[in-house]
Amino acid sequence: MLQQVPRRRTDTRERLLGLAEQAILAKGFASTSIDELIAGVGITKSGFFYHFRDKNELARALLERHIARDRELLDDIFRRADELNDDPLHGFLVGLKLFAEMMDALPQAHPGCLAATLCYQDQLFDRTVHALNAESVLAWRRRFRARLEAIAASYPPRQPVDLDALADMLSTLVEGGLVMGRALKDPTILPRQILLFRDFLRLTFAP
Repeated sequence: MLQQVPRRRTDTRERLLGLAEQAILAKGFASTSIDELIAGVGITKSGFFYHFRDKNELARALLERHIARDRELLDDIFRRADELNDDPLHGFLVGLKLFAEMMDALPQAHPGCLAATLCYQDQLFDRTVHALNAESVLAWRRRFRARLEAIAASYPPRQPVDLDALADMLSTLVEGGLVMGRALKDPTILPRQILLFRDFLRLTFAP
């Protein structure tokens, strides 16, 4: 049974989103009921529908929140990396090291990726949610493709490389690292995968 979410410091909508994300990552969207959410937050069913027309609208709000948090997190990590090194390759390598260190410092295993969890049950959602989920993935591709283009301009790769596929590699290893980490109860898998990707980039673009 999920514990009741504290009322202080956050409004009802945010408390609903926080509890919903916790429940969905733990057991999936279909198994998360409106009744358990309103009980956990301490509101009536009409209070839920004041904020969200239905569960599909809840999924959309969760994804929008997920995308915004992803953007803020990655912006912060790679901004700090750029401040430490203005060379495009070395700045990216520093950013990946900071990313790996952040994941390694989590007090417990990462609960998983909301976008991936919703993707596994995409038959439950409308086109807007499908499009948002695709955007959450494409945002990573665009972000890292732009960095890889800057690196390739200064350090032409030793072999021809598909920069979109290389940008997607980081997304796929993060998702795979989360799954393997949970399956094996080993939170070190994801940070080690990020560092291996970092080594691969260094070899690919080494002068």
